Amino acid sequence: MTRRFLFLLASSRSEGNTELLARRAAEQLPSDVEQEWLSLTEHPLPDFADLRHDSDHVRPTEGTTALLLDATLAATDIVIASPLYWYSVSAQAKRYLDHWSGWLRTPGLDFKARMAGRTLWGVTALAHEEQEVADPLIGTLSNSAAYMGMRFGGVLLGNGSKPGDVEKDAEALARAKTFFAQEAPLARFPYEADGDS
Repeated sequence: MTRRFLFLLASSRSEGNTELLARRAAEQLPSDVEQEWLSLTEHPLPDFADLRHDSDHVRPTEGTTALLLDATLAATDIVIASPLYWYSVSAQAKRYLDHWSGWLRTPGLDFKARMAGRTLWGVTALAHEEQEVADPLIGTLSNSAAYMGMRFGGVLLGNGSKPGDVEKDAEALARAKTFFAQEAPLARFPYEADGDS
């Protein structure tokens, strides 16, 4: 299967530091790797309604939800590009992940089986110098990948607050050059021992 990257821009600011860093990393992808870029602000999802005890979810056939579902299923690699908002992913990114819950329960979609083995990545810009404050964001993405049986490529972190600041983060720009070239391991929950399957 040809690799196809879906970049989901999950910032309330267009062309912000997170997007700049994601684009620097994407520039390094081989030319035969397909890329699709979608802004979750320009394509807002409705709030997620949990129907699991009431009725089945129905596969969306039109609108933003259908667009994002189809793009997700077509991707081998999904990149959540979310700034660090209150120490986790943005509301736009969280709403997208919430919709995974509905897609898991949509008859005939086999969402979990189809996502297994694909790779989830993250890119984020944060204003803190101490990168440990991004641990909740990293945990959200890593644990989501583990639940889905996906690989997790990690999170590319960059420093920046004002627009363009991340361009001054030489270490982040250097990491961006090889970020997508690394082999992404199968995601595991923190409680899973290294040797367990």
